[in-house]
Amino acid sequence: MIVVDNSESSRNGDYPPSRFEAQSDAVSLIFSAKTQANPESSVGLMSMGGKGPEVLVTLTTDFGKILDGLHRTKIRGGTHLATAIRVAGLALKHRQNRTQRQRIIVFTCSPIDEDEKSLVTLARLMKKNSVSIDFIAFGELENDSTKKLEAFNENVKGGDGSHLAIIPPGPHLLSDALVTTPILSGEGMPGRSGVGGTGAEGGEPETNSFEFGVDPSMDPELALALRMSFEEEKQRVEKEKKEKEEQEGKTNLEGIPEEGESAQAAQSDKKEGEKTKQESEGEEGRGQGGEKGQDDKKDEDGDKMDIA
Repeated sequence: MIVVDNSESSRNGDYPPSRFEAQSDAVSLIFSAKTQANPESSVGLMSMGGKGPEVLVTLTTDFGKILDGLHRTKIRGGTHLATAIRVAGLALKHRQNRTQRQRIIVFTCSPIDEDEKSLVTLARLMKKNSVSIDFIAFGELENDSTKKLEAFNENVKGGDGSHLAIIPPGPHLLSDALVTTPILSGEGMPGRSGVGGTGAEGGEPETNSFEFGVDPSMDPELALALRMSFEEEKQRVEKEKKEKEEQEGKTNLEGIPEEGESAQAAQSDKKEGEKTKQESEGEEGRGQGGEKGQDDKKDEDGDKMDIA
């Protein structure tokens, strides 16, 4: 579920063309990345401004419904962060495909009214329900709001990972900066993960060694396409390797005779040996009989000569 911030703060134009339009572009990017990475993935849309949170689109694979939901969203009021997360959790709980992992991506550019204690309690509840929550914080956030988000992120982290991306204002597009975060690029990728959204781990500046030689902030679509192509090729190679190993295993098993076959082969060899022995004995007997017949014939010839 993607939760957009449609409060009055989203009218600000520090992220071109405006904060809300920047969120709309980022939502399109997230939808494409998630659905293309796995055909079974589905995405829903919510808003958390106005009088209260509203489910704009239930989980779907139709991008047209997401666009329609964004078009119907009105900018008004303040935010209801904790309530929005609870509603998103309920929407994920009633998903049709139970094998899908649950994840909530929250855009926030407004001050957070909830206290830190209630947010930590909510984070532990979401972790217990195996729900991963990613925060995309942008705008001029106060230190108090940043501290609350960090506390929430620390308590909701699980095996599947929950990320906090804080993207400062600038001339870049929000969607371009989002490509380099672990929310889209995954764990271990160079990006702007962590407070401030800049630099690698330990506060060191990023190097120019971009994945596949492409700067995601310059061409996010090309970087995403290259990453997906790399993953597909990796899966294809693993599949071929597995098939080859299975084929070699079958070949080795075919060369080993079964227990019944080996016994039959031993019996047939024994029978052939006995048959060969009998044939050789018969030939020897015929040979001896022939010699005896010749001797008898010679004796008869000798008797005839004596008579003569």
